[in-house]
Amino acid sequence: MPSIALQQWYGERARRLDEIEASHAAIGGSGPGRRFATLQINQAYAVMLSSQFQGFCRDLHDECVNVFAANVQPGVIQRTVSQLLVMNRKLDRGNPTPANIGEDFSRFGLQNFWDLVRAVHRHVASWRGRLELLNHWRNAIAHQDFNPQRLHGITTLTLNHVRLFRNACNGLSRGFDAVMYNHLSQTFGNAPW
Repeated sequence: MPSIALQQWYGERARRLDEIEASHAAIGGSGPGRRFATLQINQAYAVMLSSQFQGFCRDLHDECVNVFAANVQPGVIQRTVSQLLVMNRKLDRGNPTPANIGEDFSRFGLQNFWDLVRAVHRHVASWRGRLELLNHWRNAIAHQDFNPQRLHGITTLTLNHVRLFRNACNGLSRGFDAVMYNHLSQTFGNAPW
């Protein structure tokens, strides 16, 4: 059974992302061609995708914190453990970069979070690269600084680019969920969700 965070990623969060993609078709049509309005929607879609993925990561982290703390004895230190696991959490103030995600999830005693995720699926390296590029685009849009060197030579964000980013986030979300499920199950001897 997936975590609540993963259920929400494929539920409410997916519906919100689907709405912005539907607006792309409504404004720009479904045929080929470059349209200024759709360029703006592509940028909004990328920023929204990044923020929704950050929300998923934070929700999964919170869910793991709750499971971890609930298994700590004596119960009087559970609140302290919870606070320590979220103190200065990168996902609360920074983009959902691979480095920030890895640092936050390593708090649960994982030696190398990304190696564990990579062991779950063979496409993780590619997805991780797309996540990094999505974050570069998020910052470029937010700061209106479209440096082609940081954007891997891409000067125009297309709907296909954002769809590739979303596919990567979908794959990574399943990988993160599986890694944390396995880790918490092995640590505490019972299914965390």
